Amino acid sequence: MSKRLAWAFLGVCALFVFAVAAHADSVADDPRIIVRDPACPYYGCNQVGTTFNVTVPQSGTGAVFFTNTSGQNWYNLRLIETGVPANLITCITDAFANCSVTTVNGITTIFLSGIGDCFDGIKKGANFEIIFGCTNGHCNPWPSGLAFSAAANVAEPGALAMLLLSLAAMAGGLKWRQRTLRLATLS
Repeated sequence: MSKRLAWAFLGVCALFVFAVAAHADSVADDPRIIVRDPACPYYGCNQVGTTFNVTVPQSGTGAVFFTNTSGQNWYNLRLIETGVPANLITCITDAFANCSVTTVNGITTIFLSGIGDCFDGIKKGANFEIIFGCTNGHCNPWPSGLAFSAAANVAEPGALAMLLLSLAAMAGGLKWRQRTLRLATLS
């Protein structure tokens, strides 16, 4: 086997291992959160803007219905809670392409993002529901009354990092240029 082929094989193996490791621990009994876009029930939907709060039903399972009345299409949605760690949560959505769940210092963030193809996000005026529990089968309930804060169209952490890196590079370039001009005038 050539050295180049061996490195390519090693790279593919590493990519596979990292992809498996990055996949969330989705056990059948994990509490689930499902975000999707159904019709409102006969009693109506809660009208919300880009920030709102939602509470887990008293039974620990069930659906809460909403209408996006913010006047904006939502390209992401961030839910924050402090009762259940990320490794115990399964996240499912048909409105967004991705759902990541992280816990840092006891604060769990569920971040739904990615639009395009068959993922529209949540359009202005559209209905959506947040389901706590399972659509079928069995899963553990959420803590009764657990409060979530929600925000739509928030800056993604990666975008903020790229902005800061770009600003630092521009400042460094400006400083280098000033130094070069100063040295040129001294000669």
